[in-house]
Amino acid sequence: MLSDNARAYWKANLRLLVFCLVVWFIVSYGCGILWVEPLNTLKLGGYKLGFWFAQQGAIYAFILLIFFYAIGMRILDRKYGFDEA
Repeated sequence: MLSDNARAYWKANLRLLVFCLVVWFIVSYGCGILWVEPLNTLKLGGYKLGFWFAQQGAIYAFILLIFFYAIGMRILDRKYGFDEA
């Protein structure tokens, strides 16, 4: 049986994971497919913003999500006493 500390850690971990997945879905499906036409009315570096999100922006967002998740997990590990140090 899991301790209360481990249960709280897992709940916080799932919250962080769900947040990352929601952002991933919004960036990849929303900005890359659903909202391409409204985003194409704006320009970024000479390119339509919808095209830029589909080709480059999603990749940058995913890399930022990786760092965000790693930092978030480090904070959770320290908070709940599961860090290696």
